[in-house]
Amino acid sequence: MSADLSLTRLPAREVVQLLEVGEVSPLELIDAALARIEQVEPAVNALPTLCPDRAREKAKTLPLRPEGGRGWLAGLPVAIKDMMEVEGVRTTYASPIYKDYVPDFSHPMIERLEANGGLVLAKSNTPEFAAGGSTFNEVFGKTRNPWNTSLTCGGSSGGSAVALATGEIWLAHGSDHGGSLRKPGSFCSVVGLRPSPGRVTRGTVGNLFSPSSVEGPMARDVPDLALMLDAITGRDNRDPLTIHPPARSFFDTTMAALANGRNGLAGKRIGFTLDYGGTVPVARAVREVTEAAAYKFEDMGCVVEEAFPALGTIAEVFQILRAQIFVVNRHKEMAHHRDQLKADILWNTEKGLAQTPEQLAWAERERGAFYRRVLAFFDTYDFLACPVVNVPPFDVDLRYVDTVDGVQIENYIAGSLTTSAISMTACPAISVPAGFDDFGRPIGLQLVGPPQDEAGLLAIAAVFEEMTGLAKLLPIDPRPGEVPPF
Repeated sequence: MSADLSLTRLPAREVVQLLEVGEVSPLELIDAALARIEQVEPAVNALPTLCPDRAREKAKTLPLRPEGGRGWLAGLPVAIKDMMEVEGVRTTYASPIYKDYVPDFSHPMIERLEANGGLVLAKSNTPEFAAGGSTFNEVFGKTRNPWNTSLTCGGSSGGSAVALATGEIWLAHGSDHGGSLRKPGSFCSVVGLRPSPGRVTRGTVGNLFSPSSVEGPMARDVPDLALMLDAITGRDNRDPLTIHPPARSFFDTTMAALANGRNGLAGKRIGFTLDYGGTVPVARAVREVTEAAAYKFEDMGCVVEEAFPALGTIAEVFQILRAQIFVVNRHKEMAHHRDQLKADILWNTEKGLAQTPEQLAWAERERGAFYRRVLAFFDTYDFLACPVVNVPPFDVDLRYVDTVDGVQIENYIAGSLTTSAISMTACPAISVPAGFDDFGRPIGLQLVGPPQDEAGLLAIAAVFEEMTGLAKLLPIDPRPGEVPPF
């Protein structure tokens, strides 16, 4: 019997309903996903590692549905970024150092996901150690953008974004430090959420007490994203920053907002900025698409005004604190496998080793000052809207774009200020599709909510998404194309 590829086009929440009533089985979904993967992988290279036998075995012994059913996936196959350990599955961290590594344990987030009925079917491609704004590595090669396979899908959660956009999978995992969930979301016209620190466990990473890096969900639309968030959120004693989930599930809150529509948003105040008062270079195509998208909130009864928290020195602060995290997490590899690490990782780690205590102290003080400015902004406004990425998708062979709007960009981190600045706030942020430029390249809108208000952020993003209708374009077949002029 041939696989039913029509299943791959359905939203995750509809597939879960079919699973719950027995109209489809997890094994049928595995077969459907594998058939779709076989169709599109040669063009995009999004899911280089598959584990169907493990998924089938797990499907035979699904756990009991948790009381209340929060986040219950009922045997739905998912993809996991190749930075997270899955027991018995090759986990390379996209590095030649670990190209043959097979862990005998699963990351705590995977334990939670599987306890909620998720089936890990594949590992998604990422830059080496998730360091980079374009998804390529020496182990698996490049991942290509399905809207135009000559372009990058962004990074570092690029494989997950592409797998969603092409219908290879229904839900996917990503991680985010400087924008690794949001940038691929924007470039591939899918949805990526950077949750508040502590919303999803980071397991036992070296920088357990840092709020900079987070794990999070990716999906084709906001309701599916909320479902995935419910499946992975919650308190974990192994991660001291984790918090308990809200009394009402994120999925229920999101669906209620959709049912209420624009009525629930009337009077909401949105501060909007394209470039933070001219301090961030932004390409013309991004300006046009994101500005038009942001002012659509006025049609939803919202007040949209140009307003933003001043960035101040946060670009330098991010680079200093990021480099210190590289010392914590990558110094061991640099000491023993220097010749196998790419230049970006060596640069980040060496920068951290060269920093002085005075620099670190200054950066922490400046981050605190920026956070206070953000809180003052949210005293007046309910949400911040701004570009996700300051450029549209670019040549798949480039690491980053070195000139934006006439301004020279020193390195790939400096080109990610639209997302990295938000990372420094510890506020939840989501990338939602905003539209396409003249060359058909996807561009996203970034929405930022107050601290720990994922529920409110998902609600406004869901209503916005329903109004644009862009989520209904997915999934797509990969499309070849040329690199547009920049």
